[in-house]
Amino acid sequence: MDVIPSLIPGCYELLPRIIHDTRGAFIKTFHFDSFREKGMETRFQEQYYSRSRKRVLRGLHFQNPPHDHVKLVYCTEGEVLDVVLDMRRSSPTYGRHIKVNLSSNNGNILYIPKGLAHGFYVLSEHATMVYNVSSTYSPESDDGIHWTSGGIDWPDMDPILSDRDRGFKRFEEYESKFI
Repeated sequence: MDVIPSLIPGCYELLPRIIHDTRGAFIKTFHFDSFREKGMETRFQEQYYSRSRKRVLRGLHFQNPPHDHVKLVYCTEGEVLDVVLDMRRSSPTYGRHIKVNLSSNNGNILYIPKGLAHGFYVLSEHATMVYNVSSTYSPESDDGIHWTSGGIDWPDMDPILSDRDRGFKRFEEYESKFI
């Protein structure tokens, strides 16, 4: 797989080789040696997925230290606009974000280091997102940033949101716990 660095240090877009034949496609989403060569985390503690419909926006989510985690995310059905926002105060890209279209057709993957808030907006009729995380869920560490902050230009300013996502503080008001 090709590992493409993003603007944000430690955040990568992974482009796996897709094998097509008469049955469909086969995509490898994880390869230990490729991750290890780039210094990426390889010990994932939980894996889960979400199903969402068009216009749903989930995020921007993260876990605070000491339960912060690396995320490896990809879309197995449909297409999403995936966004990460750098929350690490000592990072040269603190407060900056990147956007990547993830889709089941192109099979790309996003590797998100600790200290980044993550969210996505569903572009297709439905989308299924898979998440691998390097720490187990900790309710007391679970947090988020309001989706309208951080200078992110979403494709829809009236998305379908959870009450939880509506209630997060804006990035500008949030005191980051990430060094």
